[in-house]
Amino acid sequence: MGGLSGSSQGEVIARRFTERFGHAPVVVARAPGRVNLIGEHVDYNDGLVLPIALEQSTHVAAAPRSDGVARAVSLKLGREHTWSMSQWEPTSGAEWTAYVAGVTLLLAERGGAPRGFDLLIDSDVPVGGGLSSSAALELATTLALAHLAGLRLAPVELARLAHEAERRYAGVPCGIMDQYVGALARPGAALLLDCRSQTWDYVPLELAEHDLVVVDSGIRHALASGDYARRREECRAALTMIQQVDARVRSLREVTSQTLAAAASTMTPALAARARHVVGEIERVRSAAAALSRGELRRFGELLGASHASLRDDFMVSTPEIDRLVDIAGSVPGVLGARLTGGGFGGCVIVLVESSRVESLRAAICDQYDRAGLGPARLMSVRAAGAASIVFDVQGTEAA
Repeated sequence: MGGLSGSSQGEVIARRFTERFGHAPVVVARAPGRVNLIGEHVDYNDGLVLPIALEQSTHVAAAPRSDGVARAVSLKLGREHTWSMSQWEPTSGAEWTAYVAGVTLLLAERGGAPRGFDLLIDSDVPVGGGLSSSAALELATTLALAHLAGLRLAPVELARLAHEAERRYAGVPCGIMDQYVGALARPGAALLLDCRSQTWDYVPLELAEHDLVVVDSGIRHALASGDYARRREECRAALTMIQQVDARVRSLREVTSQTLAAAASTMTPALAARARHVVGEIERVRSAAAALSRGELRRFGELLGASHASLRDDFMVSTPEIDRLVDIAGSVPGVLGARLTGGGFGGCVIVLVESSRVESLRAAICDQYDRAGLGPARLMSVRAAGAASIVFDVQGTEAA
């Protein structure tokens, strides 16, 4: 396979593709999961977010077909689904195909989809854990299928197409963060993304003798199930009430604490709390980016804790299990901060901890979470990784 090492995920999935379909893939693409350091539920409110891409990723191997048939296999789910390129419809038990079919249909609209394909998917991004397994699948699939059709997408084009697929075909009213960080990330840096202007900058992530640890609670969420959409609608309703006080406001991004205080009496307590989280979280993102730029990790940790309190109390997207993990982490010496990351209602916690204390954190979670019947939780030390890419093409040329 053109110089790929035998241990590479790309070579492994290429070999499994050949075993499954009886012929070699033409292309293998990779897209990372992501963890949002801070800035939750603000991307769809025109806010600022600060995610990183992960080394944990989704790989997609693909080869063309000429018969108008799409055949997709998910190794992680142990499922296979086949459909006509012209007649895809959502199928019970095969909802995951919405991500594959969605990008296929959008590529076809742009004249850049293959006439048919075999596709093999494998991933080590936890599904439903708040680490954006869906965007990783969309991005890797888009890269692979566009490559089959001879279409080359710029990173922003890739992000926008994958975002549209999730909204239109998977039914998730998500913001742009997940797809943008997956398409634009750099190793060793966080992406400071302005979701209103769709511009970005890179913030060096220099942790010195500290680790970022993601703790998967084991509690799964599904953002298309309604809770995520309900929070988005509550934000929209809060904005409508605020506009009665200040008609110049176009999004919660533009709301000041003074404007919010003036409008609070016109809103229900729940709507006021949702708006309060968004306004405060956007400011916390600004402060977090500044703290990281100056190497002020203790300040950054404090902001993680403040973000979690707001997600728990004002936005109400945490769970007892997530809160318990945050509390356990906070009790471990050397932990600078912890919070829920992702859309909420389950998923993961991110912890900033001294490197020498990672095993103490693991032991505390085992003792107080797993043995209490809440787990098992899974701990992963994570680093800022690079963007989605083609791993190799039909010539066996390593590209990643």
